[in-house]
Amino acid sequence: RHARLFQAQNGDAGQGRQCSGRKGQDLAIRVPLGTLVYDDDTDELIGDMNVIGNRLLVAKGGFHGLGNTRFKSSTNRAPRKTTKGTPGEKRNLRLELQVLADVGLVGLPNVGKSSLIRQVSKAKPKVADYPFTTLYPHLGVVQMGEGQSFVIADIPGLIAGAADGAGLGTDFLKHLSRTNLLLHIVDAGTCESSVELVEQISVIEHELRSYDEALNQRERWLVLNKIDLIAEEKQTQLRNVLRNSLEWSRPVYMISAVTGAGCKILMQAIQAWIAEQQRRREESQA
Repeated sequence: RHARLFQAQNGDAGQGRQCSGRKGQDLAIRVPLGTLVYDDDTDELIGDMNVIGNRLLVAKGGFHGLGNTRFKSSTNRAPRKTTKGTPGEKRNLRLELQVLADVGLVGLPNVGKSSLIRQVSKAKPKVADYPFTTLYPHLGVVQMGEGQSFVIADIPGLIAGAADGAGLGTDFLKHLSRTNLLLHIVDAGTCESSVELVEQISVIEHELRSYDEALNQRERWLVLNKIDLIAEEKQTQLRNVLRNSLEWSRPVYMISAVTGAGCKILMQAIQAWIAEQQRRREESQA
């Protein structure tokens, strides 16, 4: 976190009696899974550390020098020629972390994203009644049975202008690019009207579109949270109003992250969707 200069060990000089100098040891820098490595001077992407155990060569050591015995021949039995070794490469690197998750939570601040990930996994992100309690992504593993699980990422809340750097800006929008499914969490319990709810949804859609149109086109489900604050007879009505107002054809789920109502049904649907995507990939590769 705090080191800025990394230097591999220098090799030793050669010695008498045809002894080679000792090679310098490689320097390995451990980075989190999902780290993108850039050459900061050229902005070239050198590699993507997205597989556990992968190694990436970012700077190569110099070539060793040659002693006089390397120039010995039948006509030159006692050469006096040697060469110096070459210096190793120097590079200015920029490391960017993009979390690896199956599902990403997106929405305005204080809509209940952290409460949901606490409800469905063992992750314990901070929960409070003020904006931006989540300052960095939290990952939680949702266990659905033996051999069935997926990773869900709690992304800090977005506000209008996030794609241009407002609030926590693009620092966290980039994490969504690695997720396969987005859950658009909306606070349905404290909105005074369906018009206000539609405005909430439109803000996030605009930011996704402004940041990356491909991200806006990704599979995204609408999740109306805090239904424990809404009368049962109004819940279905609200769902239908949103479908018509937004012309929304994708799934809509009603949950309460606090009480857990609807959360199990949502997680089961996600697991089924992930399994279906995996089956399609295997069929296309066959």
